[in-house]
Amino acid sequence: MDELDTRIVHALQLEPRVAFTRVAAELGVAEQTIARRYRRMRRDGVVRVIGAVDSRAVGEDDWIIRVRCRPDGALQVAEALARRDDAAWVSIAAAGAEVTFSLHPRSQRDRDDLLVRRLQRSAPVHDVTAAMVLHRFVGPDVIDWRGRQFAALGSDNSESSTALVELEDSQPHLRDDDRRLLELLAKDGRTSYAVLARSTGMSVGRVMRRIADLQAAGVLYFDLDIAPAVVVPRMAAFLWLRVTPTRLDAVGRAVAEHGETSYAAAVTGPFNIFAVLAAGSSEELYRYVTTKMATLDGVHSFELTPVLQRLKQAVARTADGRLIHPEPATNRASAPRRR
Repeated sequence: MDELDTRIVHALQLEPRVAFTRVAAELGVAEQTIARRYRRMRRDGVVRVIGAVDSRAVGEDDWIIRVRCRPDGALQVAEALARRDDAAWVSIAAAGAEVTFSLHPRSQRDRDDLLVRRLQRSAPVHDVTAAMVLHRFVGPDVIDWRGRQFAALGSDNSESSTALVELEDSQPHLRDDDRRLLELLAKDGRTSYAVLARSTGMSVGRVMRRIADLQAAGVLYFDLDIAPAVVVPRMAAFLWLRVTPTRLDAVGRAVAEHGETSYAAAVTGPFNIFAVLAAGSSEELYRYVTTKMATLDGVHSFELTPVLQRLKQAVARTADGRLIHPEPATNRASAPRRR
């Protein structure tokens, strides 16, 4: 990506469905140039805007799953998981002997079917460890939807904060006619209102109002998937921390604010904090562990596992570091999920 591509991507990170006219005005180039550049990056598997459901907002739980496998069978297991709608961020780690992924089950039955039956009976699988996400830690300068939520909740605008709390307490639920709309937005988060209306049988006005309502309730959010091959730094690793309970919140918040951290959460299991780190080299990871992590009070032990290969991001599967174009959306009723 050249400088203009990078600036377009940055604008989409801040507001994934922003009108190209606004981006063009801010960057001082023609709207057609912005649209052409975005279409090329999307076609080449560099970026993709997605619409997804925050499972917490509809009363569902997220899980981080570790599947230890025979090294010669890990790829087979990872590819099968990447094809599932309820699995995201599917990666091969730990010298090729472990598959780590995020699970967003639609029901307890679906969860148990995968964890208790399918994976346990798979020949390459040695064992499965499941950690439920209890709490996500958010850094104040994260440039994504969680960062914007953090800023909104921490602002002095009491009216805005009250509205968020009221929506949160009302436990919003998805309606039957939301399924098709959300499926289309999961395939392409920048799908126009006119196309969404034709594909769902709704009017344009109704589609616009429903998307706005789902966003206001915290159910629907838009994000930008970026191909692993163009993300700098290129080395990723999973960090598992065992922290004393009285220090859990403080350590989690501190880890979330580190520049190397792209995700951090409190989880169940023998390790109670899980984080995803990014660095330029193994030496940088070493410096992180021996400097920033070493200063955290309350950490009893840790495990650091480098990511060897990522087969799926939030929604899009990947190949050779690029995003694979999704299959056309079908009429099957299914709501997308995200970590």
